[in-house]
This record gives sequence, C-alpha cells and structure tokens, in this order.
Amino acid sequence: MADTDGEQDTHDYHLDIAQTAPPFPLKGCHALDWGMKNRLSHIFDPRTGRTVMLAVDHGYFMGPTSGLERIDVNILPLLPYANTLMCTRGVLRALVPSTFNKGVVLRASGGPSILHELSNEHIAVSMEDALRLNVAAVAVQVFIGGEFETQSVHNMTRLVDQGNRYGVPVLGVTAVGKQLARDAKYMRLATRICAELGATYVKTYFVEEGFETVAAACPVPIVIAGGKKLPEREALTMAYRAVQQGAAGVDMGRNIFQSAAPIAMIRAVGKVVHENMPPQEAYEYYQTLAREAV
Repeated sequence: MADTDGEQDTHDYHLDIAQTAPPFPLKGCHALDWGMKNRLSHIFDPRTGRTVMLAVDHGYFMGPTSGLERIDVNILPLLPYANTLMCTRGVLRALVPSTFNKGVVLRASGGPSILHELSNEHIAVSMEDALRLNVAAVAVQVFIGGEFETQSVHNMTRLVDQGNRYGVPVLGVTAVGKQLARDAKYMRLATRICAELGATYVKTYFVEEGFETVAAACPVPIVIAGGKKLPEREALTMAYRAVQQGAAGVDMGRNIFQSAAPIAMIRAVGKVVHENMPPQEAYEYYQTLAREAV
C-alpha cells in the first residue's frame, strides 16, 4: 500500500480546459477499439495517416523470387526505412530480429502454389499464433471473380470475426487474376466488398483512369500494391498519383527490393508518401542516394 504521509492536496484540475481526445487519423476507423487503433498506429504513421509497407511475402506461393533469395542479406537492411513489414510467419520467426519494433502485417492465407489455381486459398495462420507473434495486422487474399471467390471471402470474414474478438486488424488483399480486367470498375467492386464485409483496410492496384473513385467509394483506408517491377521514376510516379488520389500509402515489394539501389528507393518512396514529394524530385533524390551508396 502506498505511503500516505506527507500527501499534498490536489489542485491541478485545469478547470478552464475542456477534456479532449485527439481523433484517430484513419478513414473509417474512428469506432474501433483502442487495441485495434494502437495496432494500426504501428502500420500508419500517426503524423500523416499514411504508410510505406515493405512486402516480402511473395515466397508463400512463388518460392524464392529475385531479390528474396536471402531475406537476411537483402531485406533486413531496408527495415529501418519502412513503416511496416509484410511477411509470413516462417520468415518472421526465422529471420526477422525480435528487436524489430515496427508493425508486422502477417500473411494469413495460403495453400496453392503458382503451379495450381491460386484462388483456392484457405486460412493458413490461426489468430492465436498471430497474437503470439505480436503482429499489427493479418492479411488475407480475396479473389473477387475468381474460381474460389466465396471461399476466399469466407476466409476473410472468419479472420475479421477473430480479429474483432482480439483487437487485430485485417487487411483484405484484392487479387486480380489474368482473366480479370484491372480497371476502376473492378477495383471499386473488389475493395467495396472487402470493406463491407469487415476488412479494416484494403490493398488493391492503382489504375490509370478513375482511381480516385476507387478510393472515394471505399469506406476504409486503401493502400496500393506495387505490382510488377517498374523503372524507378515510374514507380515513384505511381505512388505519388495514388496518394494524391486518396490512397493511404503503398505496399511495395519488387519495386523496392528489385531496384538497383533498394535503400535509396524505399527512402524516396517514403518522401513521396509522407511528404508529398513530386515524382521528379523524388527520382532525383533516389539518384543522389544511389550514387552516395556506391
């Protein structure tokens, strides 16, 4: 029991100041529980409401892709410059230092490899294991229009129920098969379905025409996928256009770790996302950092 001897009278009630609580900066997330918001603050920078997610989860269906042959050599040096790491539990346990104190978004769906029908995914990680790993969110692939569309949607909704129970956000990742058009109409459909059925935030692709309508129609934050490797200037331009048209950040993998200068690239992406640096200026910044690294 605390010693009460010498206890002073209280007096700092600040009667002239009304009690306030700062609003949570993320679109559509104001009504979430405190724990859910706290986890999201390890993904999205509270100062900007945006994120640079570093995606290195490709191996769960593609194996060791170019740039991911050695996570410890190629990826760990990039971690200081990312807001969040998106990876699998195998990589997290085997290679990521436990001193890493930023958000981890854990790939939680899987099953088929690139040799089979990719939409035939199931939940591959229990929420209990996600909690054991202290992750900031779990990610699940949703194949709207795919052969196993309903199954993938049910994967997401089951994780949403479990995430709501334990305070873990769920990222709904909209997958686009070869037979589906990557246009604003499809992206509006896929992202809206994920949000309506409970995804805390959504990952989708940037489209050249009408992306602002995709972002506007989705009631939760959207981050864009980096997709295939582009020339650095083009990737920075895509990131800039996306955030200017309503995206809450990017989830880039190949456009960072397959760059000729990955650290310079992720730092340039951060300038675009968090500081609204124009693409040409960001590309010059990338070039300067790349030259200094030689």
